[in-house]
Amino acid sequence: MNLRLPVDSTSVFNTTTRERWDPWTPIAMAGLGAFGIAFIYSAQLPVLGRGWIVQSLWLLIGAAVYVTVSLIDYQFWLGVAHWFYALCLVPLVLVLVPGIGTEVYGSQRWIHIGILSFQPSETAMVAVLLITASLLVRSEIGTVSQSLGVLGKLALAVGTPMLLILLQPDLKSAIVLPPMVFSMLYVSRLSGRFFAGALAAFLLVTGLVAWDTLRYMDFMESNGYSFQNDRGLYEKHSWVPLHDYQRNRILSFVDPDKIDPMGIGWNQRQSLISVGSGGLAGKGWKEGTQARLGYLPRSVAHNDFIFSVIAEEKGFLGSITVLSLFGLMLFNGIRIAGLARDRFGTLLALGVTVLFMVHVFVNIAMTIGLVPITGIPLPFISYGGSFVLSCCLLQGLVQSVYRFRKDFA
Repeated sequence: MNLRLPVDSTSVFNTTTRERWDPWTPIAMAGLGAFGIAFIYSAQLPVLGRGWIVQSLWLLIGAAVYVTVSLIDYQFWLGVAHWFYALCLVPLVLVLVPGIGTEVYGSQRWIHIGILSFQPSETAMVAVLLITASLLVRSEIGTVSQSLGVLGKLALAVGTPMLLILLQPDLKSAIVLPPMVFSMLYVSRLSGRFFAGALAAFLLVTGLVAWDTLRYMDFMESNGYSFQNDRGLYEKHSWVPLHDYQRNRILSFVDPDKIDPMGIGWNQRQSLISVGSGGLAGKGWKEGTQARLGYLPRSVAHNDFIFSVIAEEKGFLGSITVLSLFGLMLFNGIRIAGLARDRFGTLLALGVTVLFMVHVFVNIAMTIGLVPITGIPLPFISYGGSFVLSCCLLQGLVQSVYRFRKDFA
């Protein structure tokens, strides 16, 4: 194991790396943030919303977080990973307490502090990243018994926040964690048998969910119940831990014309119309009809479906520009992972990159009908304060890995 600390171990800051900045990720972040502000403004224009002003403030605060984290040698986080993890578990528990957590649309995901709202699952992503990298660096992975020991620790460390997130329920925030953890396990050279077993388990779970969803469909039809007003009738009889509205989302993806096309299937249908009507160059900024006329619901147009607004108003060229900025950020993250001076830096940079890759892929695939609607936001573009800050913190870690990629005398 290589756990080298900076030469000046009395401080987490190192001024000798002051000029060692990677410019590509900040350029991509700035471009994506500008897209976000512009199209949040456009999406909320019919109701004169001020979300773009709030988003601008969060991006400014996020920029300060990014720079601050970038100035700290990433090895500092190895020493505090367990404490940071424990600290992030506290709000995950508190949000489930009635009177502390706020319930919105049937999910208790938010903690309100004055005029500010905080979503604990966002910081949980950072905590899982740090604790996974810390455990893998501090553990030996060689024999079967050693590997099983590490996997047992990881199962507990990652499973605990995932369970708390699922209890909210917040499936979207939980599903982004396993790909990140598996990518970090992969570069740690865990046995191939583990990944074969994990793939088999994934296929088993997928098959189980599909079987349970078909049973749900038969149950509703045989009892004459409406999919629009299921009221959780089936979930009370099923031992598969899914809510009926989640089953409806799966079914609306498979057969949108049959399963509530005017309800749960409406958003995706209108999103497809938005993306398809943009053409090559789009209808023009602030000229998109789907969001302006309310067909693409105003409650989601500025956050989960912001890419649909961009595609309608700036067309294929605008969409490719956004994808190119994300591509620049993701490829640069992989490059920095390869330049890291030790395994901890590699794991951090790779974990962050895979986490962003999942967010980008699932969000855009959701808007064009390739995957069911999950509500995963688009980094730096979708409206949301705690998500913006988490993204800036995570990319600050990657910048730190680049800046401190070599030891200094």
